[in-house]
Amino acid sequence: MTDNNGNDDEDRPTRGSMRFQDPETTTPREPTLAEKRARLRAEEEQRRREEEQRRAQQEAESKADTRRKVLAGGGVTVGLVGLVAAWYLVAAPEDVTAVCTTADGTVVDDDYCDDDYVRSHGGYYSGGWLFLPSPGGGHDQYRYNYGGQGTVGQRVEGGTFTRPSNAEIKTNSGKTIQRGGFGISGGSFGKSGGS
Repeated sequence: MTDNNGNDDEDRPTRGSMRFQDPETTTPREPTLAEKRARLRAEEEQRRREEEQRRAQQEAESKADTRRKVLAGGGVTVGLVGLVAAWYLVAAPEDVTAVCTTADGTVVDDDYCDDDYVRSHGGYYSGGWLFLPSPGGGHDQYRYNYGGQGTVGQRVEGGTFTRPSNAEIKTNSGKTIQRGGFGISGGSFGKSGGS
């Protein structure tokens, strides 16, 4: 069938239908100036957003790196402080009082365990014991009890006859036998170990 103009009805689009272009044969039209400007603006906006994201990511990584370094430094500081505190706690000398006793554990005057006093009275030191000549002949034996208590003439209560190594040891009269801190001692009696 043909219309009044001599066109075939088949070539003419019917109302409500669409015509499709063949992509192989159709040439795309040149974009308008407004379309070109819009495309350029969209591309610039996309580049700007990507640059902002890149900058924000670098800044976040830098902050995270700084935070890690600060936390690591703080952890090291806290660790060192803890280590030093623990060392001081372990190394802090204990205060111990030494009581001079006879061989049977009776408390006597501190002079009998003082190596200067013993030597000046003809005595000597050997194996943790101090020996003083006795009036009836022979020698009386004396040694320190560490941490025990008692008054002259009574038996010592508690303590030990083994010298503590990390302790500040003083007699009841106030004389320092051994300075604290890993067994550093003073005097010939302190150096020899006196057990």
